[in-house]
Amino acid sequence: MKAVSRIGHKAITWVEDVGLLIIAVSTVIAVAIEITSMIEARTVTLADLLLLFIYLEVLAMVAMYLDSGKLPVRMPLYIAIVALARYMILDMKSMDTWRILGVAGAVLLISLGILVLRYGHSRFPYSDKDSS
Repeated sequence: MKAVSRIGHKAITWVEDVGLLIIAVSTVIAVAIEITSMIEARTVTLADLLLLFIYLEVLAMVAMYLDSGKLPVRMPLYIAIVALARYMILDMKSMDTWRILGVAGAVLLISLGILVLRYGHSRFPYSDKDSS
């Protein structure tokens, strides 16, 4: 039974690594496409920079997962905040007041969630037993 469990664990780890590699390669390709479009347009906008920042955060998240084997919940929340900021920048002229308030409220709620997570991690840290 231990052999089956060990093989299953190795298979799942392999699938995770292949998935992370696919995500990393796809993100690098997306960065190259974005840089190419900025060169062709001969301009760099704030929306372009925020999109590149999102891509870098995705790569950082993949690297963190590869290093520690754990995915911090805060990383996707940071990415969500940047994505919402980018959305507001791109569509600001066509957004009505309620939509702007809704996006701003979403950013506020995500930020509060990050604060709660950080407080919880500092106030109630994991023991070595919990992390394994």
